[in-house]
Amino acid sequence: MDCHRAAPALTQPRPHQDIRAPRRLHWRDILSWPGQRGVILLLSDVVALGLSWHIARSLNQFFSPIPSQLVWWTWLGLPSPFWVMVVCSVGLFGYAGLYSSTHQVKNYLQVGKLVSLVYLTSLVVMYFYDPKLDLPRSLFFSAWFSSVGLLIATRVVVTLLLRPLEKAHAATTVFLIAPAHRLKRLADILAQRAQIPVIGAALATTANSSTTYQAILASKATLVLAESIPSADLASELFWKLRRAGVSMQLLPTSRDMLYRRGTPETVAGLPTLRLDAPLMGGWDYRVKRWMDYLGATLGVVALAPLLMGIAVAIRLDSPGPVFFRQQRVGLHGKSFLVWKFRTMTSDAPQRQAELEQQNETTDGILFKVKHDPRITRVGAFLRRTSLDELPQLFNVLCGQMSLVGPRPLPVRDVAKFDGWHNIRHQVLPGVTGLWQISGPLRHRHLRRCGPARPALHR
Repeated sequence: MDCHRAAPALTQPRPHQDIRAPRRLHWRDILSWPGQRGVILLLSDVVALGLSWHIARSLNQFFSPIPSQLVWWTWLGLPSPFWVMVVCSVGLFGYAGLYSSTHQVKNYLQVGKLVSLVYLTSLVVMYFYDPKLDLPRSLFFSAWFSSVGLLIATRVVVTLLLRPLEKAHAATTVFLIAPAHRLKRLADILAQRAQIPVIGAALATTANSSTTYQAILASKATLVLAESIPSADLASELFWKLRRAGVSMQLLPTSRDMLYRRGTPETVAGLPTLRLDAPLMGGWDYRVKRWMDYLGATLGVVALAPLLMGIAVAIRLDSPGPVFFRQQRVGLHGKSFLVWKFRTMTSDAPQRQAELEQQNETTDGILFKVKHDPRITRVGAFLRRTSLDELPQLFNVLCGQMSLVGPRPLPVRDVAKFDGWHNIRHQVLPGVTGLWQISGPLRHRHLRRCGPARPALHR
């Protein structure tokens, strides 16, 4: 199958990258103050963990030292299990944003929880590694509790020592996004109460435009302060774009969405806001998802090869025409590509759709749905009922055009009828399956109650 063939883009071409993909870490990120603060906290965590292990070993060396089976190597006087746990702990801290967010009590509690998780997980791993291995309890608990105590203590000390530097480097420059009648008022508040300069501004109705995003980047603002963004979808897309650019965003409480509740309450110049930080290290969840896509698609193609061949034979015996049906669908960044499916209709189905448009059962006409479509073959009806017709899209996943899970790619005909805000779905890779496909009973109850108001977003 041709992985690179694609139809002309429906929109101006953009970088071929999912909006959730992690941005590259540049040297300027490390040299910036947030980067320096993160490195200092990381080094303090390593020192705290090292001290805790030295304390645990000195307390237990005469009673129950670490088993020799676990000492694969020694570096800087510390055994291999220590370095494995350091890597795991630091990785979890980075994933949780503990090297990029501001200092708060909940961060100290999070440190204790995560390092405890590492120690408890190590017990399970060691059991499966060697069930007969007798791990000294006194050594384990002394290392565990001293790690929690020293990590929290060193972070408190480092935070206090960095506070003067934090103030010196906290030269915040703000880009304002708000309704026209609020822009001057907010700028005056920031200038009078906190001497924070506003170096750029845009109307709330333009928050999702590429012009506003480029203006934010050009201004080199360190913070975007947004109020009264008219749609949750606009705020969500803007947040993900700024996150990739490494720019923090704070929302005034008039903007409401579930996304905002993930933010950190913070007061800026007397204004209550919710802060959405851009992580210094992040994106591992997206990387893992893509690895699972490729691994799952590969295993699926190999394991289901006999089924795929059986379906192909059944289609050829049932009706004349090709085994596969290829259709242009709209994917990442509005670019169209060929989706592969098993053919479930007669070979002249595309030509007959125009005469069936008047029977379309969706009220808004965005999607084309006919309950008893005369074009569906006997084998096709079974394939559609069991969703087996979608299996060839595993090849689209292997080609990098789709993900295993994501919003379904829609035909060009449907996308042409979209409202502007619908296109946020094209900021992520489309999927072989998604929420709409696995929530059948709930979906049907919703349609009976409310009608198919927005089926284009879930198909």
